[in-house]
Amino acid sequence: MKALVLATRNSGKLAEMQRLLEDAGIKVRGLSDLQELPEVVEDGATFAENARKKAETIAELTGMPCLADDSGLVVDALNGRPGVHSARFAGPGAEDRDNNRKLLAELAGVPAQGRQAAFICVMALCRPGEPTRLFEGRVAGSILHSPRGQGGFGYDPLFLVEGQERTMAELSLETKNRISHRGQALRKVLSHLGLQ
Repeated sequence: MKALVLATRNSGKLAEMQRLLEDAGIKVRGLSDLQELPEVVEDGATFAENARKKAETIAELTGMPCLADDSGLVVDALNGRPGVHSARFAGPGAEDRDNNRKLLAELAGVPAQGRQAAFICVMALCRPGEPTRLFEGRVAGSILHSPRGQGGFGYDPLFLVEGQERTMAELSLETKNRISHRGQALRKVLSHLGLQ
């Protein structure tokens, strides 16, 4: 496979995924590079359902192989929330800072030892004429009481990576790609394609 569409308009996700894919010799196109495509409504109950829907919809509309992901934060003390609603946790149109503020408010009073969480990513690879394949990555950690770091996006400044002394937002892009949920899932995609 020489080229594929990444079914995302999220510039942070695009940058992370583009680096790994292009290093493997795959030309990447984001949704903003293509003709006007409709927004795919993420109404699935799981990361896998949302990723599959996005990949299959965009592959059908473009006729190109498509890689889509759905990912988010699951927090033990919140019974797995925000989960598939991670990007919209604070409501429609919420920005990262709004979602982070809501997360901290919901965890107010929860001690450090009760703030376990994980980032989960499910990627769906849809190639026209072939069954859609799913790949998962997961990284464990905990939620801090206040943000640290300037990098990344989303909940990265609050997520202390298990076994690290740093948050996702304090890691270089190379390190983040090596250990992150998205990096893990993407390496499984590359392995499936025989590129790693």
